[in-house]
Amino acid sequence: MLNYREMKALGIYCERYRIKNKSEFFRETIMKAIIKRFEDEHPSLWEEPSLFNQDTSK
Repeated sequence: MLNYREMKALGIYCERYRIKNKSEFFRETIMKAIIKRFEDEHPSLWEEPSLFNQDTSK
């Protein structure tokens, strides 16, 4: 998932900010990014298709 340099940077970040549970940190950070993007790209009254009826099988 992450290369060596990314893992090292993550380790330094977690140590500096005293993050004990890296998996929880990953989940929260990833989900915040996903939810933010969904909110930023929310459909307007005149847009089609909306986020919730798009075909995701592509």
